[in-house]
This record gives sequence, structure tokens and C-alpha cells, in this order.
Amino acid sequence: MRAVGAAQVETGVPITVHTNPHTESGLVVQKVLADEGVDLAKVVIGHSGDSADLDYLCALADGGSLLGMDRFGLDVLLPFENRVNTVVEMVRRGYAEKMVLAHDAACFIDWFSSEAKDAAVPNWNFTHISDQVIPALLERGVTEEQITTMLVDNPRRYFES
Repeated sequence: MRAVGAAQVETGVPITVHTNPHTESGLVVQKVLADEGVDLAKVVIGHSGDSADLDYLCALADGGSLLGMDRFGLDVLLPFENRVNTVVEMVRRGYAEKMVLAHDAACFIDWFSSEAKDAAVPNWNFTHISDQVIPALLERGVTEEQITTMLVDNPRRYFES
């Protein structure tokens, strides 16, 4: 992690990290990277979307990082309604500028056989956000502008600055 931080400081490239929100490891990541001089605005705390712990998510966002509200479709880790409601509440609290949305789906993953994947995580695919997540967010009051912020503006800022 320290080598990643040093490389980021030298090159300015953004960092995305895998974390376990149940152990609040995103906070550890922020501390280590900040100690190395990393601009935490250049860090996406991946797998933040696996948590509905608003205190933890707000602490990460207040710490300066973007929240990777990813793995939409992995309902076995956090049900769809919980994921959507968490994003809605974070937007309501003013954090649209601190989140990026993703599904973290893959063309191939060896977690499941093809048959088991279809049964266990049928919505973990490349169209889930556009087909189900965005409509659910809109139904709950998230605006088109806020969705554009999370899907377009925040990633652009992350890669351009």
C-alpha cells in the first residue's frame, strides 16, 4: 500500500482499492495513503457499495475519497434494496459528488459455475445499472443531474485532475 501511495505521489495517477467495509478497512487505506502524501480525492474506496453503514461511508467521504458504490448485482453480499436505499440516503445527505456507481461485473470469474452464477447472482451483469439501478434511484427521488454526477462527472474529475 505504501508503494502504491509513493507511486501515486510521483505520477499523479488515480488509485482504486479493494476494501472490506465490514472491517472498515477503507479507513485504514485512507490513513496509510494520507501518510504517504496521497491526495485522497484521487482514491476510490472500492466495495463501499457492500455497506449500508452510513457513519462509515460518511467518514470515508468526509476523509476525501470517492466511494465506490460498486458490485450492484451482487445481492448475496448486500440486497439490491439496501444498496439503492444507501445511495439514495447518501445523495440526500449531500454526497452525490463523492460517489461513483459500478457493478464490478466481469466477463469471467471463477467464483461460480455458469449455472450457479445465474442462480446466485442473476443481476450481476453489464446492464444492471442502466436497466434496474437508475430507474430505482429515480423512483426514490434522485435526480437525473445527481445520476450524471455519479456516473459521468465524478469519474471524469477522478481521471482528469
